[in-house]
Amino acid sequence: MEPTHSKTIGYILWIFGFTGAHRFYFGKPISGVIWLCTGGLLGIGWIIDLFLIPGMERKAELRYKTGPIDYTVAWILQTFLGYLGIHRMYMGKWITGLLYLCTGGLFIIGWAYDYCTLNTQISELNAEKGE
Repeated sequence: MEPTHSKTIGYILWIFGFTGAHRFYFGKPISGVIWLCTGGLLGIGWIIDLFLIPGMERKAELRYKTGPIDYTVAWILQTFLGYLGIHRMYMGKWITGLLYLCTGGLFIIGWAYDYCTLNTQISELNAEKGE
């Protein structure tokens, strides 16, 4: 079975762990928002996550469906170009991708929404394309 999430990408995102980026990537949006609002639980949770990333990666592997849409590519596009909708275009969501392009990720609100739901969106698309 091909992997859905990369431990290496998780550790790279951990560098920005006070933003919760690695938690969003591994499908933990609630704690991702908490990390974002508290600076990684004042840095303590951020340090602890250094040791928790392998377990987060294993759980993400079990939870999300593999397929033609690569999670890592989508997350890199979301993180750096999400307000332009490039990640949505990559997933084949051209209308909302163009809408994001014209509105700055629907005024950043859509971009934030995608941080919380991107893994599920990809998993559902991969399930549809895999059938």
